[in-house]
Amino acid sequence: MTFVTVMAWLPMEDNPLVSILKGLIGACGISLMCNLLRVCLFVDYTRRTPAGGTSEKPNDDARSMSRLSSGIQFVFLTGVLSLVGSRVSALIVLEFSLRAFLASLLFGQENRPEVTQQFLIQCQFSLGCALTCSLQFLHGGATHRWLSLLLAGGLSWFLSSQGWRLWAHVGRFYPQHCSQRDCGVCLILVSSGDALLPTLRRAVVMTFTVGIVAATAVMNQHFLLGAEDLKFWTPMTVSYILVLLRLLEDEKSRPGGQVMLQSAGLRAGALVVLLVMVGSWADVMQVLLFFLGESLCLLPSLSLLRSTAPLEGHKDPHGHSSSE
Repeated sequence: MTFVTVMAWLPMEDNPLVSILKGLIGACGISLMCNLLRVCLFVDYTRRTPAGGTSEKPNDDARSMSRLSSGIQFVFLTGVLSLVGSRVSALIVLEFSLRAFLASLLFGQENRPEVTQQFLIQCQFSLGCALTCSLQFLHGGATHRWLSLLLAGGLSWFLSSQGWRLWAHVGRFYPQHCSQRDCGVCLILVSSGDALLPTLRRAVVMTFTVGIVAATAVMNQHFLLGAEDLKFWTPMTVSYILVLLRLLEDEKSRPGGQVMLQSAGLRAGALVVLLVMVGSWADVMQVLLFFLGESLCLLPSLSLLRSTAPLEGHKDPHGHSSSE
Protein backbone atom coordinates (compact mmCIF):
# COMPACT_ATOMS: atom_id res chain seq x y z
CA MET A 1 0.00 0.00 0.00
CA THR A 2 1.52 3.30 -1.08
CA PHE A 3 1.80 6.44 1.02
CA VAL A 4 -0.77 8.21 -1.15
CA THR A 5 -3.28 5.41 -0.57
CA VAL A 6 -2.75 5.57 3.19
CA MET A 7 -3.22 9.34 3.23
CA ALA A 8 -6.41 8.98 1.19
CA TRP A 9 -7.94 6.85 3.95
CA LEU A 10 -7.09 9.35 6.69
CA PRO A 11 -10.02 11.67 7.56
CA MET A 12 -8.19 14.93 6.79
CA GLU A 13 -10.26 17.89 5.60
CA ASP A 14 -7.25 19.71 4.11
CA ASN A 15 -4.16 18.51 2.34
CA PRO A 16 -1.79 16.57 4.62
CA LEU A 17 0.75 19.39 4.95
CA VAL A 18 -1.83 21.92 6.16
CA SER A 19 -3.41 19.42 8.56
CA ILE A 20 -0.07 18.41 10.04
CA LEU A 21 0.99 22.04 10.47
CA LYS A 22 -2.24 22.83 12.31
CA GLY A 23 -1.79 19.75 14.47
CA LEU A 24 1.79 20.79 15.19
CA ILE A 25 0.70 24.26 16.29
CA GLY A 26 -2.01 22.81 18.52
CA ALA A 27 0.43 20.36 20.11
CA CYS A 28 2.93 23.17 20.68
CA GLY A 29 0.24 25.18 22.43
CA ILE A 30 -0.60 22.26 24.71
CA SER A 31 3.07 21.65 25.48
CA LEU A 32 3.71 25.32 26.26
CA MET A 33 0.70 25.61 28.55
CA CYS A 34 1.53 22.37 30.36
CA ASN A 35 5.16 23.35 30.95
CA LEU A 36 4.16 26.79 32.21
CA LEU A 37 1.63 25.16 34.51
CA ARG A 38 4.35 22.90 35.89
CA VAL A 39 6.51 25.95 36.51
CA CYS A 40 3.66 27.65 38.36
CA LEU A 41 3.00 24.59 40.52
CA PHE A 42 6.69 24.10 41.27
CA VAL A 43 7.15 27.74 42.28
CA ASP A 44 4.01 27.61 44.42
CA TYR A 45 5.07 24.35 46.05
CA THR A 46 8.53 25.70 46.83
CA ARG A 47 7.04 28.87 48.27
CA ARG A 48 4.60 26.92 50.47
CA THR A 49 7.18 24.39 51.66
CA PRO A 50 8.33 25.18 55.19
CA ALA A 51 11.95 26.11 55.70
CA GLY A 52 14.09 23.03 55.62
CA GLY A 53 11.30 21.06 53.97
CA THR A 54 11.93 18.65 51.18
CA SER A 55 11.27 19.27 47.51
CA GLU A 56 11.11 15.57 46.75
CA LYS A 57 7.65 15.76 45.24
CA PRO A 58 8.41 18.25 42.45
CA ASN A 59 11.77 16.64 41.71
CA ASP A 60 10.15 13.24 41.27
CA ASP A 61 7.63 14.82 38.95
CA ALA A 62 10.37 16.49 36.93
CA ARG A 63 12.16 13.19 36.48
CA SER A 64 8.99 11.33 35.49
CA MET A 65 8.17 13.85 32.77
CA SER A 66 11.35 13.20 30.84
CA ARG A 67 12.13 14.63 27.46
CA LEU A 68 11.56 11.23 25.84
CA SER A 69 8.07 10.70 27.26
CA SER A 70 7.02 14.27 26.55
CA GLY A 71 8.38 13.94 23.01
CA ILE A 72 6.34 10.80 22.39
CA GLN A 73 3.24 12.51 23.77
CA PHE A 74 3.93 15.52 21.54
CA VAL A 75 4.17 13.38 18.40
CA PHE A 76 0.93 11.54 19.17
CA LEU A 77 -0.91 14.77 19.95
CA THR A 78 0.28 16.27 16.68
CA GLY A 79 -1.10 13.27 14.81
CA VAL A 80 -4.42 13.27 16.66
CA LEU A 81 -4.97 17.01 16.21
CA SER A 82 -4.09 16.67 12.52
CA LEU A 83 -6.86 14.11 12.07
CA VAL A 84 -9.58 15.92 14.03
CA GLY A 85 -11.52 18.07 11.58
CA SER A 86 -12.90 21.56 12.03
CA ARG A 87 -16.48 20.41 12.74
CA VAL A 88 -15.48 18.15 15.61
CA SER A 89 -12.94 20.69 16.87
CA ALA A 90 -15.67 23.33 16.94
CA LEU A 91 -17.95 21.04 18.95
CA ILE A 92 -15.14 20.25 21.39
CA VAL A 93 -14.32 23.94 21.89
CA LEU A 94 -17.94 24.93 22.45
CA GLU A 95 -18.55 21.93 24.70
CA PHE A 96 -15.59 22.71 26.95
CA SER A 97 -16.41 26.43 26.99
CA LEU A 98 -19.96 25.62 28.07
CA ARG A 99 -18.58 23.27 30.69
CA ALA A 100 -16.19 25.91 32.03
CA PHE A 101 -18.98 28.51 32.10
CA LEU A 102 -21.27 26.20 34.07
CA ALA A 103 -18.43 25.38 36.46
CA SER A 104 -17.82 29.09 37.07
CA LEU A 105 -21.51 29.54 37.86
CA LEU A 106 -21.64 26.56 40.19
CA PHE A 107 -18.31 27.05 41.93
CA GLY A 108 -17.81 30.77 41.44
CA GLN A 109 -17.33 31.34 45.14
CA GLU A 110 -14.51 28.80 45.22
CA ASN A 111 -11.94 30.87 43.35
CA ARG A 112 -9.02 28.95 44.80
CA PRO A 113 -5.73 28.03 43.13
CA GLU A 114 -6.75 24.36 43.08
CA VAL A 115 -9.80 25.20 40.96
CA THR A 116 -7.67 27.14 38.48
CA GLN A 117 -5.11 24.34 38.32
CA GLN A 118 -7.75 21.71 37.62
CA PHE A 119 -9.28 23.91 34.93
CA LEU A 120 -5.91 24.24 33.20
CA ILE A 121 -5.25 20.51 33.46
CA GLN A 122 -8.63 19.62 31.98
CA CYS A 123 -8.47 22.10 29.11
CA GLN A 124 -5.30 20.76 27.47
CA PHE A 125 -6.72 18.93 24.47
CA SER A 126 -9.58 21.40 24.10
CA LEU A 127 -6.96 24.15 23.96
CA GLY A 128 -5.27 22.37 21.06
CA CYS A 129 -8.64 22.10 19.30
CA ALA A 130 -9.25 25.82 19.91
CA LEU A 131 -5.94 26.62 18.21
CA THR A 132 -6.59 24.38 15.20
CA CYS A 133 -10.16 25.63 14.85
CA SER A 134 -8.99 29.25 15.01
CA LEU A 135 -6.34 28.58 12.37
CA GLN A 136 -8.95 26.98 10.12
CA PHE A 137 -11.20 30.02 10.55
CA LEU A 138 -8.46 32.62 10.04
CA HIS A 139 -6.75 30.92 7.09
CA GLY A 140 -9.78 29.40 5.39
CA GLY A 141 -9.68 30.07 1.66
CA ALA A 142 -6.21 31.63 1.71
CA THR A 143 -4.15 30.83 -1.37
CA HIS A 144 -0.82 30.24 0.36
CA ARG A 145 -2.01 29.36 3.84
CA TRP A 146 0.55 26.59 4.12
CA LEU A 147 3.27 29.25 4.13
CA SER A 148 1.53 31.21 6.88
CA LEU A 149 1.00 28.02 8.86
CA LEU A 150 4.65 27.12 8.36
CA LEU A 151 5.72 30.43 9.89
CA ALA A 152 3.22 30.01 12.73
CA GLY A 153 4.46 26.47 13.27
CA GLY A 154 8.05 27.66 13.53
CA LEU A 155 7.09 30.30 16.08
CA SER A 156 5.01 27.77 18.02
CA TRP A 157 7.89 25.31 18.05
CA PHE A 158 10.22 28.01 19.37
CA LEU A 159 7.82 29.02 22.15
CA SER A 160 7.20 25.39 23.07
CA SER A 161 10.93 24.66 23.29
CA GLN A 162 11.44 27.76 25.42
CA GLY A 163 8.67 26.58 27.73
CA TRP A 164 10.37 23.21 28.08
CA ARG A 165 13.73 24.86 28.76
CA LEU A 166 12.15 27.08 31.40
CA TRP A 167 10.57 24.09 33.14
CA ALA A 168 13.83 22.13 33.00
CA HIS A 169 15.73 25.09 34.46
CA VAL A 170 13.20 25.76 37.20
CA GLY A 171 12.82 22.12 38.15
CA ARG A 172 16.57 21.77 38.56
CA PHE A 173 17.85 25.10 39.86
CA TYR A 174 14.95 27.12 41.29
CA PRO A 175 15.35 26.22 45.00
CA GLN A 176 19.09 26.91 44.84
CA HIS A 177 18.76 30.15 42.88
CA CYS A 178 16.05 31.43 45.22
CA SER A 179 18.47 31.36 48.13
CA GLN A 180 21.47 32.64 46.19
CA ARG A 181 19.51 35.26 44.19
CA ASP A 182 21.91 35.13 41.25
CA CYS A 183 19.50 34.13 38.45
CA GLY A 184 17.31 36.69 36.72
CA VAL A 185 14.72 34.16 35.56
CA CYS A 186 14.24 32.69 39.03
CA LEU A 187 14.13 36.15 40.61
CA ILE A 188 11.33 37.14 38.22
CA LEU A 189 9.41 34.02 39.23
CA VAL A 190 9.96 34.82 42.91
CA SER A 191 8.74 38.39 42.50
CA SER A 192 5.72 37.31 40.41
CA GLY A 193 4.47 35.06 43.19
CA ASP A 194 0.71 34.51 43.10
CA ALA A 195 0.31 36.32 39.76
CA LEU A 196 1.74 33.43 37.70
CA LEU A 197 -1.28 31.14 37.73
CA PRO A 198 -3.93 33.85 37.11
CA THR A 199 -1.85 35.21 34.23
CA LEU A 200 -1.67 31.77 32.63
CA ARG A 201 -5.40 31.33 33.11
CA ARG A 202 -6.13 34.67 31.43
CA ALA A 203 -3.97 33.71 28.45
CA VAL A 204 -5.86 30.42 28.10
CA VAL A 205 -9.22 32.19 28.39
CA MET A 206 -8.20 34.62 25.64
CA THR A 207 -7.26 31.69 23.42
CA PHE A 208 -10.62 30.06 24.04
CA THR A 209 -12.38 33.35 23.31
CA VAL A 210 -10.91 33.40 19.82
CA GLY A 211 -11.67 29.69 19.51
CA ILE A 212 -15.33 30.26 20.43
CA VAL A 213 -15.69 32.84 17.66
CA ALA A 214 -14.13 30.45 15.16
CA ALA A 215 -16.17 27.49 16.41
CA THR A 216 -19.40 29.47 16.18
CA ALA A 217 -18.63 30.35 12.57
CA VAL A 218 -17.91 26.70 11.78
CA MET A 219 -21.15 25.61 13.46
CA ASN A 220 -23.17 28.15 11.49
CA GLN A 221 -21.57 26.93 8.30
CA HIS A 222 -22.00 23.19 8.79
CA PHE A 223 -24.85 22.60 11.24
CA LEU A 224 -27.09 25.61 11.91
CA LEU A 225 -28.59 26.20 8.48
CA GLY A 226 -32.20 27.08 9.29
CA ALA A 227 -35.02 27.28 11.80
CA GLU A 228 -35.55 23.52 11.72
CA ASP A 229 -31.97 22.98 12.83
CA LEU A 230 -32.48 25.32 15.78
CA LYS A 231 -35.53 23.31 16.84
CA PHE A 232 -33.31 20.24 16.95
CA TRP A 233 -30.29 21.81 18.65
CA THR A 234 -32.19 23.60 21.43
CA PRO A 235 -33.44 20.47 23.27
CA MET A 236 -30.12 18.73 22.60
CA THR A 237 -28.26 21.63 24.21
CA VAL A 238 -30.56 21.68 27.23
CA SER A 239 -30.16 17.93 27.69
CA TYR A 240 -26.40 18.18 27.42
CA ILE A 241 -26.31 20.99 29.99
CA LEU A 242 -28.09 18.69 32.44
CA VAL A 243 -25.50 15.97 31.77
CA LEU A 244 -22.67 18.46 32.31
CA LEU A 245 -24.16 19.61 35.60
CA ARG A 246 -24.19 16.03 36.85
CA LEU A 247 -20.58 15.51 35.73
CA LEU A 248 -19.48 18.70 37.45
CA GLU A 249 -21.15 17.64 40.68
CA ASP A 250 -19.34 14.30 40.52
CA GLU A 251 -16.00 16.01 39.94
CA LYS A 252 -16.62 18.32 42.89
CA SER A 253 -17.54 15.49 45.25
CA ARG A 254 -14.84 13.08 44.04
CA PRO A 255 -11.92 15.07 42.60
CA GLY A 256 -9.17 13.09 40.93
CA GLY A 257 -7.79 11.79 37.67
CA GLN A 258 -10.10 8.76 37.53
CA VAL A 259 -13.19 10.97 37.63
CA MET A 260 -11.73 13.22 34.92
CA LEU A 261 -11.13 10.25 32.63
CA GLN A 262 -14.67 8.98 33.23
CA SER A 263 -15.99 12.44 32.51
CA ALA A 264 -14.01 12.57 29.25
CA GLY A 265 -15.46 9.21 28.25
CA LEU A 266 -19.03 10.33 28.94
CA ARG A 267 -18.50 13.58 27.04
CA ALA A 268 -17.09 11.65 24.09
CA GLY A 269 -20.08 9.30 24.20
CA ALA A 270 -22.49 12.23 24.15
CA LEU A 271 -20.71 13.74 21.15
CA VAL A 272 -20.85 10.38 19.37
CA VAL A 273 -24.61 10.18 19.88
CA LEU A 274 -24.98 13.74 18.60
CA LEU A 275 -22.85 13.25 15.50
CA VAL A 276 -24.53 9.96 14.62
CA MET A 277 -27.71 12.01 14.13
CA VAL A 278 -26.33 15.14 12.46
CA GLY A 279 -22.81 14.32 11.29
CA SER A 280 -20.97 11.72 9.28
CA TRP A 281 -19.10 8.56 10.17
CA ALA A 282 -15.82 10.42 9.73
CA ASP A 283 -16.98 12.84 12.44
CA VAL A 284 -17.79 9.93 14.73
CA MET A 285 -14.31 8.49 14.22
CA GLN A 286 -12.82 11.88 15.02
CA VAL A 287 -14.71 11.95 18.34
CA LEU A 288 -12.98 8.68 19.21
CA LEU A 289 -9.71 10.41 18.38
CA PHE A 290 -10.81 13.20 20.73
CA PHE A 291 -11.10 10.71 23.59
CA LEU A 292 -7.66 9.35 22.71
CA GLY A 293 -6.17 12.85 22.73
CA GLU A 294 -7.92 13.73 25.97
CA SER A 295 -6.46 10.62 27.58
CA LEU A 296 -3.00 11.44 26.23
CA CYS A 297 -3.23 14.80 27.98
CA LEU A 298 -4.82 13.68 31.25
CA LEU A 299 -2.81 10.54 32.02
CA PRO A 300 0.60 12.29 32.22
CA SER A 301 -1.04 15.04 34.29
CA LEU A 302 -2.12 12.82 37.18
CA SER A 303 0.96 13.94 39.11
CA LEU A 304 -0.15 17.54 38.59
CA LEU A 305 -3.55 16.67 40.04
CA ARG A 306 -1.88 15.30 43.14
CA SER A 307 0.17 18.46 43.44
CA THR A 308 -2.96 20.62 43.59
CA ALA A 309 -3.66 19.41 47.12
CA PRO A 310 -2.53 21.71 49.93
CA LEU A 311 0.54 20.73 51.88
CA GLU A 312 -0.51 18.58 54.78
CA GLY A 313 0.05 20.29 58.07
CA HIS A 314 1.10 23.59 56.49
CA LYS A 315 -1.19 26.19 57.98
CA ASP A 316 -1.04 29.87 58.63
CA PRO A 317 -1.09 31.37 62.14
CA HIS A 318 -4.90 31.48 62.08
CA GLY A 319 -5.09 27.72 61.59
CA HIS A 320 -6.24 27.75 57.97
CA SER A 321 -4.67 25.89 55.09
CA SER A 322 -2.31 27.90 52.93
CA SER A 323 -4.53 27.39 49.91
CA GLU A 324 -7.55 29.01 51.45
